[in-house]
Amino acid sequence: MEKGEGENQTSVTEFILLGFGNLPGLEILLFLLFLGIYIVTMAMNMLIVALVVADQHLHSPMYFFLGNLSCLEICYSSTILPRMLASFLTGDRTVSVTGCLVQFYWFGVLLTAECYLLASMSYDRYLAICKPLHYGTLMNVRFCMQLAAGSWLSSVIILATIIYLVSQLALCGPNEIDHFFCDLTQMINLSCSDTGLVNLVTLVFSSTNIILPFLLILASYVYIISTILRISSTIGKQKAFSTCSSHLIVVTIYYGTLITVYMLPNAGALRILNKFVSMLYTVLTPLINPLVYSLRNKEVKEALRRAQQKYPVFPYLLRN
Repeated sequence: MEKGEGENQTSVTEFILLGFGNLPGLEILLFLLFLGIYIVTMAMNMLIVALVVADQHLHSPMYFFLGNLSCLEICYSSTILPRMLASFLTGDRTVSVTGCLVQFYWFGVLLTAECYLLASMSYDRYLAICKPLHYGTLMNVRFCMQLAAGSWLSSVIILATIIYLVSQLALCGPNEIDHFFCDLTQMINLSCSDTGLVNLVTLVFSSTNIILPFLLILASYVYIISTILRISSTIGKQKAFSTCSSHLIVVTIYYGTLITVYMLPNAGALRILNKFVSMLYTVLTPLINPLVYSLRNKEVKEALRRAQQKYPVFPYLLRN
């Protein structure tokens, strides 16, 4: 279909999210599965946020960033899963163009902010392990606030720019998006307009705001690992590594799936694989992060015990 001319340029007012295709008889099962994931994800991340805010023992830079990450995961899950649950329950896969743009805007904001927050957390671990004598001075409250605010604010501005450019494109159809959420690449491919500018801006921002934080994380861990290897005692090495191992696992899972998604061709048989890998970082990562990063952490478990003594809740978490 030629770009720029045609009857159908302005005819697309809604998209159809194909999701995982027609799954007769499995909709209710999938609804219950993803509803369970959503409830557990929300509960665990809200628990982390509550502990970080309420427990003074967790008022440190590492847990400040962790609280921000958990808050982000709550929003992240709420951007994708409610719409998916509704489609499983009602069978209605349509979403307005405006609704699709809004969903991708917040999805993109949260994805970008997470990249920056993970980079901030790696810098925090770098200072704690490589510059312990200067850690308290360098990683002060003001600097933590600046890093967190910068992560959120830059993401909001960057995605607003991209969404504005996408909203100016004329859509000529077909109106089907072969994904379970509003994927930017597929929306752009449905345009009748010249997409050169929006593709260029998206490429530049993606490179800057996903790859650059990844390189910063990589550089931090090169210094961290080299510092740990210079520690003479085995106990000292284990203690130093334990302070950053959870973050390293989270980064590996997040960036591993994110890079895989953007390296996989989004066509043919590999499109199905692309969807399942996308599910890992959009649906399962917000569930896994509080488990990996927090609930197996000694300080967080102690905070849970203190909360249990004050408010007799969460007995299951304390037994594990």
